Amino acid sequence: MLLQTKVDIEKAPFSIRPKDKVLFVGSCFADKMGQHMTDDMFLTTVNPYGVMYNPASVMHTVERVLDNEEGNGFDVAVITLGTNHVYILNETGEIVDNCQKRPQRLFTEKELTMDECTEYLCQAVLMLRKRNENTKVILTVSPIRYAKYGFHESQLSKATLLLATREMEKRCGAYYFPAYEIVNDELRDYRFYAADMLHPSEQAVEYVYERFAQTFFAPETHRFVEEYRPIKQALAHKPFNPESPDYQQFMARTSRQLEAFCTRYGLPCPPQQ
Repeated sequence: MLLQTKVDIEKAPFSIRPKDKVLFVGSCFADKMGQHMTDDMFLTTVNPYGVMYNPASVMHTVERVLDNEEGNGFDVAVITLGTNHVYILNETGEIVDNCQKRPQRLFTEKELTMDECTEYLCQAVLMLRKRNENTKVILTVSPIRYAKYGFHESQLSKATLLLATREMEKRCGAYYFPAYEIVNDELRDYRFYAADMLHPSEQAVEYVYERFAQTFFAPETHRFVEEYRPIKQALAHKPFNPESPDYQQFMARTSRQLEAFCTRYGLPCPPQQ
């Protein structure tokens, strides 16, 4: 008896490796996924200018990140789209990334077409690959529904984004990861949602991250994560008495393990508190 409609995902034609620089840009779902990789010691940049929901704001973020990034760009960029709705500042006619709690009358809301979404995303990819021609782009659509639009309008917005990601696969060689389908088809039970019944629960996010890792991580990356796991658990340990000799020895041993781990993989070692 089958009790789930599992989403089949083919192994990606490229892999994320331990030293890859990975950029996460987009909705709060990108924040969640990016934080998982940050916690696992990957070289991540996660929404440095705040959460961005639409393709135009994603493009603006990529532009700002690259303007302030002096290296060779990113090996992988993960873009999570939330909506095709944008807000235009009436005074300038420009799409704003954050209304900064200013009065609604100062803005006009607009829905981007599939072609407009695709064009903004293409510009973002071109900028990424101008800095690093080998940048791999992963596109996802956030499974979070927007109740303020009404659920039908929210679905229309997601449909526009899904069509744009399909076009991006054809035009830019981007890879679509089906986070939207995993949550809505595979984890459709309300026990996988947070208290607001809209956002995925931590368990659901964890599951999607596991599927992400299965799709994109190289074998050496899985070993990297498994090697770091006991160190991460040790660092997260909360002692009853932080000043005790036993705990001080425990932390000294953990620090040596972390330094050895970072040296082995050529990573910067984070400062210890």
